[in-house]
Formats: sequence, structure tokens, C-alpha cells
Amino acid sequence: MPLSDQTLTRAEELIARYPQPRSALLPILFLLQAEDGYVSPAGVAQAAQLLGLTKAEVGAVATFYTMFRRRPVGKYLVSVCKTLPCELRGSREISAAMAERLEVPLGGTDQSGMVTVEEVECLAACDGAPVVQVNTENYERLTTEEAMGLLEALLRDEVPPPTFAADGSVTEPSTAGLHWRLAGLGDPPAAYGGTAAAGTEAPAASPDGQAGERSIGREPSPPEPTEQREAGQPQPAEGAGAAAPEAPTEPEPQDPEAAHQAPGDEGPAPEDKPRPQAGEGR
Repeated sequence: MPLSDQTLTRAEELIARYPQPRSALLPILFLLQAEDGYVSPAGVAQAAQLLGLTKAEVGAVATFYTMFRRRPVGKYLVSVCKTLPCELRGSREISAAMAERLEVPLGGTDQSGMVTVEEVECLAACDGAPVVQVNTENYERLTTEEAMGLLEALLRDEVPPPTFAADGSVTEPSTAGLHWRLAGLGDPPAAYGGTAAAGTEAPAASPDGQAGERSIGREPSPPEPTEQREAGQPQPAEGAGAAAPEAPTEPEPQDPEAAHQAPGDEGPAPEDKPRPQAGEGR
């Protein structure tokens, strides 16, 4: 269905940010998806009317980008990476087990409308393979058992903290809230799981920097200390950033026959021969 009157006001705010209305097409599509859960034919028609475009132009963009859906998705979108590094570490087993548990094919949503599971291409976190995303937040280095535990929590409407929760990463509480934020409208309203709703705060960190609740998957590696120097500043003699000491060099072997010659002693110079005169034989 088209945008509600309240959301339509926010759509007009988005359009006013751009010098040309058509430049707001991507944010408007995200807003439509936040409202309906997907980009519906009615939404395509309304976006075309708002932006002065044809339905074909809007539909071409909506079908080109994979983040825009042609059918509704669940409250939690679970994306399992299927690229080679993750596949070698069991991602296909994870996605198959999830689809079997939900009794849907890949790309489908369970009957409760809570979870949609899909396979996607590289999620750019190959060091954390296998990677599972929930509403675009990573859960890395999962075993099949851990992945199924994550799925069961989502079906109970519980969101475990993502892998990098200690760094401030928080999984969006719903796909509607995710799409609202991607539209550029900031924190979503309470109806979409914004900060006004309970349970959306990031897990509290302990004094050692770790999350109060252990995240699923691998623990993030602590950052290595680095040192910045101004341009022209000499390199330190020791400590971080110091140049590596030069390895001792061995003397090059000398020719035994040339060893007794004094420097510059190249032997007798060749004698100059008289140049032949004109008419003489050569």
C-alpha cells in the first residue's frame, strides 16, 4: 500500500534535501520498504508521482539493487554468506539447516513472519568466515550449532549482540527500523523499534572493554597501538616505528691475482704506434 500521511510528510522532507526531486529516489524506496516491508507496485506508483518519474524508471531502480525487495521480508533478515571462504567453513550447512528449521526455501519467510533466511555473495569479512548477518550486522565464525542457537533466539524475538558489540555495534531490532535509518531519517520511531522501544540499547561494556553479554561467534581482536609522526619529524631510534637495524655486510671476495696490485696499477700502458703516411700501405 502507499505511504501513510505521517510517513508521506517525512518523504517530502527527504525530497527537499536534494536540488532535483529524482535524486531522492533511493531514500524514498527505503522509506517505502520500511512502511510495507517491500517495494510494492502501489509504492512504485507513488514514488513515481512524488519524484516526477515514470513507473518504469522507478521499477528499473527497485529491481536493479538487491537491497530492495519485491515481496515482504520478516522482522529479522538473516543473510548467510555463500562465497568460497565461508563455504569452505560450513556456510552452506548453516543456510540449509536454517531453511529446514523454518520449513521454507532459501529466500523464504517462516509462517510467523519473524525470520527471512537467504544466501548472499561476499559480505567482506572473510577473516570471520563463516559469516551470518542479521539486519546487516555480522555474527562471525559460527558453528552450525551456534547459528541455530542464533536463529532460535530470533524466533523468540530476542536479538543476541553481534560479534563487535564491544565496539558499539548494535543489531537493528527490525528490518523496518533498518530501512528507516537507511533512508537517512535517523533513529526510527518506536513502532519500528527505535530507541523509544525497550530492549534496543547496546549492551553495557565492562571496564575491560568487553560487552556485558558475550556476543555470538568470535571475539574481536584488540587494536594494535600505532604512533603518528608529523611530516619531516625524524624517525625514532627505538620503540614503535623505529627503523630496523641494518644487517652486517660481509666483505666481497677479491681476485687473488689482483690482490697484490697497488690501487691504480693497471700495468704498462700500450705503446703508441706511428700512424701511416699518405701513400703507404696499411
